[in-house]
Amino acid sequence: MATKDPTAVERANLLNMAKLSIKGLIESALSFGRTLDSDYPPLQQFFVVMEHCLKHGLKVRKSFLSYNKTIWGPLELVEKLYPEAEEIGASVRDLPGLKTPLGRARAWLRLALMQKKMADYLRCLIIQRDLFSEFYEYHALMMEEEGAVIVGLLVGLNVIDANLCVKGEDLDSQVGVIDFSIYLKNEEDTGNKERNVQIAAILDQKNYVEELNRQLNSTVNSLHSRVDSLEKSNTKLIEELAIAKNNIIKLQEENHQLRNENKLILMKTQQHLEVTKVDVETELQTYKHSRQGLDEMYNDARRQLRDESQLRQDVENELSVQVSMKHEIELAMKLLEKDIHEKQDTLIGLRQQLEEVKAINIEMYQKLQGSEDGLKEKNEIIAQLEEKTNKITTAMRQLERRLQQSEKAQMEAEGEDEKFLQECLSQSDSLQRQISQKEKQLAQLETDWKIEKEWRQTLQEDLQKEKDALSHLRLETQQILSLKKEFLKLQDENQQLKKIYQEQEQALQELGNKLSESKLKIEDIKEANKALQGLVWLKDKEATHCKLCEKEFSLSKRKHHCRNCGEIFCNACSDNELPLPSSPKPVRVCDSCHALLIQRCSSNLP
Repeated sequence: MATKDPTAVERANLLNMAKLSIKGLIESALSFGRTLDSDYPPLQQFFVVMEHCLKHGLKVRKSFLSYNKTIWGPLELVEKLYPEAEEIGASVRDLPGLKTPLGRARAWLRLALMQKKMADYLRCLIIQRDLFSEFYEYHALMMEEEGAVIVGLLVGLNVIDANLCVKGEDLDSQVGVIDFSIYLKNEEDTGNKERNVQIAAILDQKNYVEELNRQLNSTVNSLHSRVDSLEKSNTKLIEELAIAKNNIIKLQEENHQLRNENKLILMKTQQHLEVTKVDVETELQTYKHSRQGLDEMYNDARRQLRDESQLRQDVENELSVQVSMKHEIELAMKLLEKDIHEKQDTLIGLRQQLEEVKAINIEMYQKLQGSEDGLKEKNEIIAQLEEKTNKITTAMRQLERRLQQSEKAQMEAEGEDEKFLQECLSQSDSLQRQISQKEKQLAQLETDWKIEKEWRQTLQEDLQKEKDALSHLRLETQQILSLKKEFLKLQDENQQLKKIYQEQEQALQELGNKLSESKLKIEDIKEANKALQGLVWLKDKEATHCKLCEKEFSLSKRKHHCRNCGEIFCNACSDNELPLPSSPKPVRVCDSCHALLIQRCSSNLP
């Protein structure tokens, strides 16, 4: 005979025990017909079997003081693999009575069963065997196929409703021993057990319905308070919406006003621009005509100068004595020509300046749409330019007069040779005066040019101000858009609150229906208990004061039925529990019944 592997035998035994415990727990829970407590024996045995299954093949971790071998380490991995398990881990760590890792693991198993997710959590561990191998040997139950079978069996526990109190239990010092007597059935005791189970189920259902009624009352009160708070918040939101609407209407009106003002300013600027364009065109035409007249005068002057030069040559042939004087006259004429050329250069510079000023004015008119102050200043600049052009025309006329004077001087020089020297001297003096006057004119032009620069700077500053005003208007429009978005968000939130309010009203209606059904069930159970016990069970509406202390019932002083006499008492007068013939478990009893029952028990004793 070939000997079997002892680890395989252990795995098979644990698998069979897990099957029996899970099957027995599901069958007993379905026949029991209520939520399971922590005192239920099949449930306790199930946790013991699961603890043995998880401990099988667990590696021993060495530390400085002792060897550590607990199942809390692999169970902690569930938080990393399954994010929904973080709540269980946090609640287990926050429990005050747990000091050992084994106690935390037991609390974790109980909470996972109440959540109906034990199979999901353990399936995550089995799938990640690389991480799981850090805690278990290769031959462990959870590393083999038996672990997957147990996880599949645990899915059936989702049918069970468990209500376990983890805070009060001493999970650190419990001894996990499997009780095999639960799984060995006796045919004689089955009938008695079934009867006792039925009676206990009826009483537990009654207690469960009472607790449900209390919980439903508390939930109804809480829902009423929530509805009140939601109504208050809804009214606040409606007021805020009204205020936001008023603000939006005001901003829209301001926006319309600003747009109308902008339109008016644009119309005015366009009109001014048209007027200025017409003026500039007329000025250009007049300037062209004057330029043509000046060119003709200049050509005539040059012709006359040529004629004079020829006359001078004739005079030199005749008057050899006065050659030196003629040379001086030629030098003076050259100076006059230079002065004329310089005047022409100044005229060209003035023309260029005029063109630049006109170009700048056109750009400024295009940029300054909506600024009346800029238009006025430009009109002033145009008037000044007109004055300058008038000055230039007067200067040109003076030049023409001087040219005529020079012609007359030359004619006199031809007629009178003796007085030529004196006339030349007088002409040189007049030329010097003219040069000084021209220098003065140049100084005036430079000052005018500086003034024009200052005007340009002021115009640029006005442009920047208007740009700032435009940016401010854009910011205001952006704020209006943001307010619109906030208004839309508030409308969506209002609709969501309305939906929540409707859903809560439906939930309240459903709770009212459930309460009416639970009250009907309570009355049926009370009638059944009266038939069983033969006692008169008082109604909650009939009792307004405690029978013993005669204090009025309220929210803090709750009503409690005595299971022996059926009367209603407060919590202080009915905080005793005794087993009765109708129920083997201890039941709430008033103080008077408690004293009578204790006297009967003491009298029955020998």
